[in-house]
Amino acid sequence: MAMEINSSAFADGGSIPTRYTCQGADVSPPLAWSGIPPEAKSLVLIVDDPDAPDPKAPKRTWVHWVLYNLAPDSGGLAEAVEDLPPGSGEGLNDWGRTAYGGPCPPVGRHRYFHKLYALDTVLDGLVRPTKAQLEAAMTGHIVARAEFVGTYEKH
Repeated sequence: MAMEINSSAFADGGSIPTRYTCQGADVSPPLAWSGIPPEAKSLVLIVDDPDAPDPKAPKRTWVHWVLYNLAPDSGGLAEAVEDLPPGSGEGLNDWGRTAYGGPCPPVGRHRYFHKLYALDTVLDGLVRPTKAQLEAAMTGHIVARAEFVGTYEKH
């Protein structure tokens, strides 16, 4: 069985409900995953937007959420999660803080990639890493990967 990530709040490729954006409650959506390989020791979740600032002329990937050392048997995260599972760590998003930051595109409809990685190790020694620092620490340890995309445009 291949590793999968999804949300009960929106379909893959579908529109992210306003509740999970800067125009709503700005809380994290419920996420579920399955098919985690037996050799996985930890999971990493990265949510980012490659369409910033304008999908017609993207200049950078904006990072919304960085989580690591999630337990392989956790099964997912509840909506508006505040207390992460024990042992989990949070990295810095592009607002310079930890925690979820919802979609808030300045112009156009953006894509938001929810990327889940299964690692053959638990990552030690990280303190509020950026996405780039986390990706560097993951190098050579990824045993499976899944992604799920939502879209959003301000109204």
